[in-house]
Amino acid sequence: MAEKQDKPSDSCDNNCSSCQQSGSCEESKSNLPSRVEMDVKHVILVLSGKGGVGKSTVAVNLAYALSNHGKQVGLLDLDIHGPNIPKMLVLEEHQLSSEDNKIIPVRVTGSLQVISMAFLLPEKHSPVVWRGPMKATAIKQFLEDTKWGSLDYLVVDLPPGTGDEALTIAQIAPNLRGAVVVTTPQDVSTLDSTKAITFIEMLKLDVLGVIENMSGMACPHCGEMIDLFGSGGGERIAKEHNVPFLGSIPLDPEMRKAGDEGRPFIIKRGDSVSWQAIDAVMERLVSIVER
Repeated sequence: MAEKQDKPSDSCDNNCSSCQQSGSCEESKSNLPSRVEMDVKHVILVLSGKGGVGKSTVAVNLAYALSNHGKQVGLLDLDIHGPNIPKMLVLEEHQLSSEDNKIIPVRVTGSLQVISMAFLLPEKHSPVVWRGPMKATAIKQFLEDTKWGSLDYLVVDLPPGTGDEALTIAQIAPNLRGAVVVTTPQDVSTLDSTKAITFIEMLKLDVLGVIENMSGMACPHCGEMIDLFGSGGGERIAKEHNVPFLGSIPLDPEMRKAGDEGRPFIIKRGDSVSWQAIDAVMERLVSIVER
């Protein structure tokens, strides 16, 4: 039987003098990046425990919802290895420019601007083959060396999981308002989403809410809801962790089409079940972050 491992240094009880890892722990603490300086009132993280749950869709629609409320909003695509925000906003052909040694974000509307790793790639199919330190440097530049101007909100679309990008932004971003967790109903997704909630709580950030995406689908013929992936998983884990449940968003081919065509679903307007659901979810989220 393997010996029990020593307690990880990031969860120690501060008994440094007797800890076998005290040297490496102190070295690690000294290397932590400091908070960057930027003019933003609130930073909101959007993350998930696993990929394919519609996290980027939520980030885009949240950024639009906030800008529709008259806020100056930045949308930061930190999925460095798989940046999808430009595709969802028809910005794939844009390249970043600079002014006075500052990166100029791509302007979507008068109140919404975007930064993404995709804007720096030579070809849209070029992979980003980076280790952690390079990603940390890029994240700091996207925050501190970018000419965002004065922002009410910076919405950050993170890659799946609880790795380098999420840790770095949590350590260096100023005025962190909290994080939104996106999940789908099935157990394999809610299990990973529970880890994401625990991760946020470990960082002492507010969990602004849980969104259950792909929660059923309205039959195109009769309108009856069909539970393709089950339902209720997002609400269950929200209750277990005593955090807000923001609502469920049904699976809808029109939402997929809107993302592919670069037309965020929330600006489409309509009376479909899916539009009403996503509008209600975004309004609840906006009310939480605004209070």
